[in-house]
Amino acid sequence: MTLGPVRVNPMIGDGCGVVKQVPISNGVIAPTESGSGIDRLPVDDALLSVGSQRQGLSSAEAAERLRVHGTNRVERLARTPWWLRLGREFVRFFSLILWVAAALAFVADWYDPANGMSRIGVAVVAVVLISGVFTFWQEYRAERTLDALQKLLPQQVRAMRDGTVVALPTNQLVPGDIILLEQGDNVPADARVIETTGIQVSNAAVTGESLPQSRSADPSSDTDIVTARNILLAGTAVLSGRVKAVVFATGPRTEFGKIARLTLLGDAPVSPLRTQLADLSRLIAGLAVTIGLSFLAIGVMAGMPFWQGFMFCIGIIVAMVPEGLLPTLTLALVLAAQRMAKRNVLIRHLTSVETLGSASVICTDKTGTLTENRMRVQEVMLANAIVPLAAMSPDLARDHADFFQVAGLCHELRQDEQTGRLRGDPMEIALVEMAERAIGTPPHATRLAEHPFDSDRMRQSVSFAMPDGVFLCCKGAPEVVLPLCREIVAGGRIMPLSTEARDAIVHTQKAMAARGLRVLAFASKRRSSTEADASTEQDLVFQGLAGLEDPPRPEVPDAVARCHAAGIKIIMITGDHPDTAVAIAREIGLIRSSTPVVLTGEQMRPLSVRDLALALDHPEVVVARTAPDQKRRIVEALRNQGHIVAVTGDGVNDAPALKAAHIGIAMGLAGTDVAKAAADMVLLDDNFASIVSAVEEGRAVFQNIRKFLTYVLVHNVAELVPFLAFALFPIPLPLTPIQALAVDMGTDSLTALGLGVERPGPDAMRIPPRSPRRRLMDVPLALRSYLFLGVMEAIAAMAAFFFVLVTGGWQYGESLPTDSAVYQSATTACLTAIIVAQIVNVFICRSAIRSVFTMNLFDNPVILAGVALEIGLVMLINYTPWGNMLLNTQPVPAALWLFLLPFVIAMLLAEEGRKWLARWLLQTRPSDRRTSAAFRD
Repeated sequence: MTLGPVRVNPMIGDGCGVVKQVPISNGVIAPTESGSGIDRLPVDDALLSVGSQRQGLSSAEAAERLRVHGTNRVERLARTPWWLRLGREFVRFFSLILWVAAALAFVADWYDPANGMSRIGVAVVAVVLISGVFTFWQEYRAERTLDALQKLLPQQVRAMRDGTVVALPTNQLVPGDIILLEQGDNVPADARVIETTGIQVSNAAVTGESLPQSRSADPSSDTDIVTARNILLAGTAVLSGRVKAVVFATGPRTEFGKIARLTLLGDAPVSPLRTQLADLSRLIAGLAVTIGLSFLAIGVMAGMPFWQGFMFCIGIIVAMVPEGLLPTLTLALVLAAQRMAKRNVLIRHLTSVETLGSASVICTDKTGTLTENRMRVQEVMLANAIVPLAAMSPDLARDHADFFQVAGLCHELRQDEQTGRLRGDPMEIALVEMAERAIGTPPHATRLAEHPFDSDRMRQSVSFAMPDGVFLCCKGAPEVVLPLCREIVAGGRIMPLSTEARDAIVHTQKAMAARGLRVLAFASKRRSSTEADASTEQDLVFQGLAGLEDPPRPEVPDAVARCHAAGIKIIMITGDHPDTAVAIAREIGLIRSSTPVVLTGEQMRPLSVRDLALALDHPEVVVARTAPDQKRRIVEALRNQGHIVAVTGDGVNDAPALKAAHIGIAMGLAGTDVAKAAADMVLLDDNFASIVSAVEEGRAVFQNIRKFLTYVLVHNVAELVPFLAFALFPIPLPLTPIQALAVDMGTDSLTALGLGVERPGPDAMRIPPRSPRRRLMDVPLALRSYLFLGVMEAIAAMAAFFFVLVTGGWQYGESLPTDSAVYQSATTACLTAIIVAQIVNVFICRSAIRSVFTMNLFDNPVILAGVALEIGLVMLINYTPWGNMLLNTQPVPAALWLFLLPFVIAMLLAEEGRKWLARWLLQTRPSDRRTSAAFRD
């Protein structure tokens, strides 16, 4: 029989005595709030509510509904074009400063082509372009969330059309379609079960619930359609059994589509590092412009022509801007990302490298991250004695062979024809593996009858034909199986099941459940094939209990302990049962007290923002049975409290929280493409311990940025002072702009990068996370760079300049042509002094408090290569025609090298004295937070 267009009665019951109206448009169901009340209706009313019947829709009706409802795909939102994302890399605040510096250089060259400022402009433009393209290339795998959603859904499904079963593209499904699914299929749309045989589904990808869920066709009393026992959710998987269901929501109206919309509409927070760099850029720009304009004003008042003063102002601004900082920072983050990759952490966004290091809270999923995501039998109860499976003896297994036969035979698993592996419910796979280890492969038996598992029966029974008759196997919830039993196996014999034995079994079952185990009871009976009750679930023999769990990863307890030592709070957020979550949390050391805060999603709903914040303030928090929007709400509450939040996740349900966090961490093995697309980094091994290793690397990144920032700002002072001296005194310009740029982007480039890739210090994971208020360039760093090390290096540079001038016969106040050998040799001496001082400075900057003489000078090959490069370049600049032509230099006298020695030694000793004072302050005032922040490595 085929169906024509179905007009629905506009007034139907909702299964709860309430009459509701169903909109009709042109003979078809109008789009409504997905599934409103359909789970509470009997099957026939549920079919009627979507204008369908058990034979399905006609092709004409389906075509009309497709026109009204649209295709079964998540709606696409506009994405930022790749060219616009690339363009944004060139207009970051620091990049804008470099663009301005380049423009000023071109203006100066236009006014006076002889000064060679155009080369500086070209070089600075190259820096911006290369750094921008490099960063964009590293982050090119931008958001692919919607594509990932479509990949997760099956491409075809068996459906009823015109009364027959057809293979239908999933995007053609409409509300009212009847679909047929079986083990191994993914659910293509939200659907209401109308017929089922032993169906179990995994909702982990959508709800986070790791345990298999049974489904039935009976009306549900659940208040939430997501947890209703008769609802199949799009994106979930059928683990076992067969089911016929009617589709009631497609595309964006599915729960799957709603989560996708949450993910795409959520605003990702700005990376703390980007905020810090923006602040640093404003500070440097403000200093450069202020100093430049101040000296322009001084020059004009002193009688200097305006254009000459303006060119001088440009020179100061260009000298003050650390042109090499942007590429050094980019390369340092890339190399840190590569080191993290060796620790099984794949970085998608470069600034996430440092963000993870500043994390103060990690919200982690349980299944697959803290645990192995593989159900295993941990212990069994045989003859009222608990036996760890690892301690099972062959004799005990032989005495209880029927227990293991029930475990090995009573299941709905299928063997994959290609791989030979079992497919189906992970719990049943674990039971079969247990049976095979204990007694070997169960004997082949013909299946006679089956009573499938469902949510009402809470048990499964299968009868097999054996040589000695019929063997009935039964497994299920202990409270259901135990009342069916009259006897028990004890000491290898079958004995009557007394009241005392029943009470002992119940007590043992509760104790096992309190340890977070999922407990199943096993029973059986043997009858001849002629007996009437051979296949009935009556007068069973109780065989025992099995406790299963998804065990914690062995590395996780140590990783959790390291987080506690580092002052990082861990909050478990899971879709599992609270008891299971708490048991795992205690086992891994996440909960150590007797009074943790255990919240469920249901308990969270009525909490105000303030009450939720108070609950999350507790040092030990576990959140269970959460919905996707609640995970995001937790993240936002923590962010509002000032925390830097990292969130792990693997399912579609985790994606909104991953995007809302400062750093989202997706699972690489078990994670869905949706979660990976929303995350900032991906764990390649799904191991929580890898996060802790990455935190350690991330903490080093912030300190390393401060190290090379100090290093770069020191030579900026040494480059600025010659310009100021030229403005204030009647002397030649000691350092030309192109020579200053040679230091910024040439000689110091590799040594600065070496500081950026320093390994984490021994105390990296023994101190609290840095305060979000702590700046990259704070007052102690500025004082050390600008007024301490920078001044000493500038003195050495100016002394070298005057040393060559005076020995060449120059008199104070005398002007020299820029092409004279004496002048070029003197500027070369100034440049050489800066390079030599920076060779010493790179070792000084490796630590703010540790002495150079206590550190291994050879454990950073990048720094050693950078020093070798600096020596090679200074020789090239001094003693080769090519270097002389490029930078307008001349060879310096041999005496200059000895002349510079006292200056660099004094610089080293002065810094050693400052470090000694810093260490003394830390020892005498360890609780002084300001002192600790100022001097801590």
